[in-house]
Amino acid sequence: MAACTHLDTIRDVVPTAAGCVECLETGDRWVHLRLCLACGHVACCDSSKNRHATKHFHATGHPIVRSFEPGEDWRWCYADAVWL
Repeated sequence: MAACTHLDTIRDVVPTAAGCVECLETGDRWVHLRLCLACGHVACCDSSKNRHATKHFHATGHPIVRSFEPGEDWRWCYADAVWL
């Protein structure tokens, strides 16, 4: 079973917005939101047409996100492709 090797990148972050930062700037829509646990960036999920959370990972290398949806508390490591 795969394990995450990036738990040390998790920080106590403050969300940068109440919605996807990039979509809010362009007036676009999203499906679900993700919170970067390294910097607090809020971005849309891969079910959204823009996939800003994944783009944020590729641009920054910040590996772990958590769901930013009410009632959800799961986390995902992009780098290791595992649920936390």
